[in-house]
Amino acid sequence: MSHKKIRIAIAGSTGFVGLDLVYLLTKHPDVKIIYLCAQKGINKKIQFFDKRIKKNLPRITNLKKIDYELIDVLFLSLPNGEAQKIIKKNINFTHVKFIDLSADFRLTDPKTYKYWYNKKHNATKLIKDSLYSVSEFTKKIIKKYRIIGNPGCYPTSIQLPLIPLLEKKIIRFNNIIIDSKSGYSGAGKNFKKKFKHKNLLNSVYAYATQKHRHTAEIDQQFKKITKNKINYTFNPHLLPTFRGILSSIYVETKNNKKPKEIVNYLIKYHNSNIFVKVLPLNTEIGTGNVIGTNNCEISICETGQKNKLVIFSAIDNLIKGAAGQAIQNLNLSYDLKENRGLK
Repeated sequence: MSHKKIRIAIAGSTGFVGLDLVYLLTKHPDVKIIYLCAQKGINKKIQFFDKRIKKNLPRITNLKKIDYELIDVLFLSLPNGEAQKIIKKNINFTHVKFIDLSADFRLTDPKTYKYWYNKKHNATKLIKDSLYSVSEFTKKIIKKYRIIGNPGCYPTSIQLPLIPLLEKKIIRFNNIIIDSKSGYSGAGKNFKKKFKHKNLLNSVYAYATQKHRHTAEIDQQFKKITKNKINYTFNPHLLPTFRGILSSIYVETKNNKKPKEIVNYLIKYHNSNIFVKVLPLNTEIGTGNVIGTNNCEISICETGQKNKLVIFSAIDNLIKGAAGQAIQNLNLSYDLKENRGLK
């Protein structure tokens, strides 16, 4: 690639994810931020919303002010249903790539999207031209796509350890239990309106026990890998902490596979994935090491029961679960080192 910088616009730049995106991109040596867009705070400096950002950047503007001839990439950190409209309207600017951090281009079936998100998908013809991209699994093909669907935070933490094991048929396809806990930033800026639970910031809260939207995404990717129905239970919780996800995944191994063999297989699988750290067998784990990074730490632990293991997976929901992975996808799209701007 030449030394010409990638020209960036960010829609939804003042949300939790948007601000992390801006902050990280100010440290990226190969990009130049041309537009910061939001619905509120027009003409304000981004530092009004986030004091971490030191770089002198364009003031907040309305999305409608973007001149698409002046940008190469539009990041969209918007409510579900909005990105599809914007991309559909501007898809004819053929030099522009779109990296969507909502759910609009995560699901390949518009009917599934409508069922889970209670919205009709209005850019169905573009779905086939988009790529759902957990970066570690799409490195060889991502450059072919202009529309990148960035995964959800819970599914990222779940797929990085599980997809390799399901693909290799090392674990059984039934009775998988996924217990995930996230900082409240995962619910967005309006989390207090979304969750009316008493003492939300001082307690652990289980929610969406029967129908969490990310289940559709997990189902889709599991089936793509295995061609079979995977029987699993997924339940999310909110923690009284701002960021971080810890997923505890209970599985049963096949063919009396020894836990150490499974650890070694995962280490080998993720050997070239610089952001995935597979820890030694039975390592205690938390979110502390991954906060503020694009890393995913994975630990496989014995349970005391034969052939039953618990896999722990820790990420920062706002970075590896959103903004950082979006930048990782940007880097892969432009043949840059994966960790550019993410070291």
